[in-house]
Amino acid sequence: MEISRLKGKREGAILKDEVWYEDERVIAYNLAYINLKRCRVDHGRVLGYDNSHGFHHRHFMGKIESIEYTTYDDHVKRFIEEVHKLWRIEDEED
Repeated sequence: MEISRLKGKREGAILKDEVWYEDERVIAYNLAYINLKRCRVDHGRVLGYDNSHGFHHRHFMGKIESIEYTTYDDHVKRFIEEVHKLWRIEDEED
């Protein structure tokens, strides 16, 4: 598990990346951008991707939607792109 605690404008926010492997195959994952200053529901999770509860899904500001799974690497790329887009929006709002 990798947790990055952000500094600067996003002090207190967290980026989290957890991934479990079995025989070099991803069997579980959890990607999250947590910022209680931006989201007061879902434990502060602004954005997240995981496959808990038996299905692949995306969290956004307290809402959950089922998503199609291709590969873990594709999800990481999509997550990073979305986080950067959110940060640009946050920067414009500040």
